Amino acid sequence: METVRLDKCLTMNFGCSRREAGIFIRKGRVTVNGIPVRDAALRVSPEDDVRCDDSGLQVVTRACPRYFMLNKPAGCVSATDDSEYPTVMSCLRDEAGGLFPVGRLDLDTEGLIFITDDGAWAHRVTAPSRKCPKVYEAVLEHPADPVLKEIFARGVLLRGEKTPTLPAELEILAPEKVRLTIHEGRYHQVKRMFASQGNHVISLRRIAIGGIFLPEDLGSGEYRPLTPQEIALF
Repeated sequence: METVRLDKCLTMNFGCSRREAGIFIRKGRVTVNGIPVRDAALRVSPEDDVRCDDSGLQVVTRACPRYFMLNKPAGCVSATDDSEYPTVMSCLRDEAGGLFPVGRLDLDTEGLIFITDDGAWAHRVTAPSRKCPKVYEAVLEHPADPVLKEIFARGVLLRGEKTPTLPAELEILAPEKVRLTIHEGRYHQVKRMFASQGNHVISLRRIAIGGIFLPEDLGSGEYRPLTPQEIALF
């Protein structure tokens, strides 16, 4: 019978980090079959009665599909393997094979990316027909012209493209800092949209996909399982 680490069992149920799960366990808030356990590495199976503060937990093993969110750091590629750069998979040190990133972020772009082994779910996230909203925060070389709100809302024709971008929503947070919501995933789209208007993106970070926001306490290179409620959004 397959088993899973106790701290991972907590992260799957609560959407917390491994570090937070370890704190719960060390404080004696978790029992396995009625016995308080303080060993985060203890392996449990679906037959075990695992509880945290008297709340029963579902024990999910690797036989089930897996879904994670990762705060991608700059300098790693959105791929399962690369001969030149580290990949996003290197951040998921404790997970087995079979996982892959959902969509892509550029090498120097940071922020939210999903990792899974469920191909059908990944397709629902990335399918162009679903127009899944993705939210980015960008630091620009020059102050953002307020007229960009109207230009991006109409759509812009990028160099080498035959059709304009879908309407996008721009929010100016500071003179050189903006938040942009797009509903498609063209190559280098956010950077090219600003470049088409004579501006340059200095840094870029994705903070949300389809209503799931990157938690403020999830550090660069850290990951956590998606909750059942988050998974059900797609």
